[in-house]
Amino acid sequence: MLEEARTTRRTLIQLAAVLIAPVVACSGDRPAGPDPLASCGDRATQITLAVGQYVSVDPASDSGCVTFPANAAADSAEYLVVPQSVAGASGRTATFQLRGGAVGATAPLVASVQAPPAWGASVATTFDAFRRSLARRRSYTMPAARRPSLAATGVTGAVATGPPALGALGSFTVCDTLNCSSFKNVGARVKAVGAHVAIYVDTLAPTPGLDSADLDTLKQVFDSRLYPLDTTAFGGVSDIDANTVVIVLMTGVVNKLVPRSSQCASASFVAGFFFPGDLDPAFASRFNQGEIFYSIVADSTGTLSCPHTATEVKRQTPSTFTHEFQHMINFVQHVLVRRGQSEEGWLDEGLSKYAEELAGRSYLPGDPATFTRYAIDPVYDAYQYLSATGSYPLEIPEDTGKIGEIGASWLFTRYLVDQFGDSLPHRLVNSALSGSANVAAQTGQPFATSLTNWALANWVSDLPGFTAPPQLRYTSWHFRTTYQSLHSQDPGDFLLPFPLVPKASSGDAITLSGVLQSGSGLYQRALQRGGAAGFGLLFAGAGGAPLPLAVAARLNIIRIR
Repeated sequence: MLEEARTTRRTLIQLAAVLIAPVVACSGDRPAGPDPLASCGDRATQITLAVGQYVSVDPASDSGCVTFPANAAADSAEYLVVPQSVAGASGRTATFQLRGGAVGATAPLVASVQAPPAWGASVATTFDAFRRSLARRRSYTMPAARRPSLAATGVTGAVATGPPALGALGSFTVCDTLNCSSFKNVGARVKAVGAHVAIYVDTLAPTPGLDSADLDTLKQVFDSRLYPLDTTAFGGVSDIDANTVVIVLMTGVVNKLVPRSSQCASASFVAGFFFPGDLDPAFASRFNQGEIFYSIVADSTGTLSCPHTATEVKRQTPSTFTHEFQHMINFVQHVLVRRGQSEEGWLDEGLSKYAEELAGRSYLPGDPATFTRYAIDPVYDAYQYLSATGSYPLEIPEDTGKIGEIGASWLFTRYLVDQFGDSLPHRLVNSALSGSANVAAQTGQPFATSLTNWALANWVSDLPGFTAPPQLRYTSWHFRTTYQSLHSQDPGDFLLPFPLVPKASSGDAITLSGVLQSGSGLYQRALQRGGAAGFGLLFAGAGGAPLPLAVAARLNIIRIR
């Protein structure tokens, strides 16, 4: 679970007022392109669209050539063009070029292709990615032999018949490195017990730490809000330790995953996690054999690592819990219940980011500040993706920890829920399928259709002066309004009023190149002045070669005006 120091500053931003706000104002005149415009000749697919109509063209069917008719109207016309990969598998990439040319001319191609910039990952997102990889590979470093459990309730085996008693001691084996190559034994005492959760605190945690009132407050949030929200939205959790509760273990071992440094104020840290080995049927007996969420402890003076005040821990732990609890439920339903493979990283992470948003929405309309605290990170992650859609794939087998990829995962999940209803996450989790096959089965439409519609929705959903078709809309967010507000409040983190800024040129002057990556695309506005001749586009690989079939390239086109 990603937590960054700047999250504290972002939580001051208000999101609730910009969820679904009226969209106003139309853009002014756009620049017209030169005349004449271009064509690809006899090979081309003819594109004839009314305003609001759209099409997705497979370049393998027409040698990558499409032509647009002359604009007989006095007003200018505009199209959004999105070259995209709609591959149903991860790792599909191909360099591409999109070139416009005049009618009767050959669209010029150049050999060089602009590669996407490299984007780093934070420590926290990388660790989250590593654990998703463990869940899919199920290849764990085994800890040393465990010492006997201190808990009469049997933390390490299915001998308990109820929740642990308040004050009881338990021992746990906890991953203590970012690659879980070693583990530490932790003794912890039960500090709060509810109907669904029991909170253990490391006996070596710094003092003063969270007091009993703080822990009871966390227990209430977990017990009465987050647990029922997640189990309703995603499905039931297991109880392999027969104690009837999910354990929340607050331990300094989590704090120490990231060493203290001069970068504590700016670097990310690990706030908490779920370790799949605890539930894996083949390995659970070597670990803790139970449903456990691991969390940092309060450490205001930084004796363990970067300092975390009690207030900070109380504020951040619930959103981390709901994120990791979805991962736990997803693993249970895919691996324990259906004896299958765990969910692919991109969809698993998208559902966990949706869990954060869902928890935040449970506080509306009365508590917009708490809503913001839960929802701001998914919104920020999505901003990073929309800022550079060509730099991040959507589909990855395991979360690589890059914020832009996480943003794509949440945006796509959010779009699917808006289109197919609140029951979709439950259907996705309670399935033996994974990845694109799971999405296609639960939505009832080809995965490629979901991808192309989503790509177009990212631009047109709340485009001023344009009425998007229903299938190209987010119904729960007006992102232009949201990001405009965030930009005005925090221009340091939200540099532009809206992060997705397509290149714009006349149709015959289009020159766009980059790398297609599984699920993602790049954006181009094609402008055509009133009375202008038609133009054509050639969509191909480097040097004009056909794009490889494995990348499942599509040229998505929608007429804006």
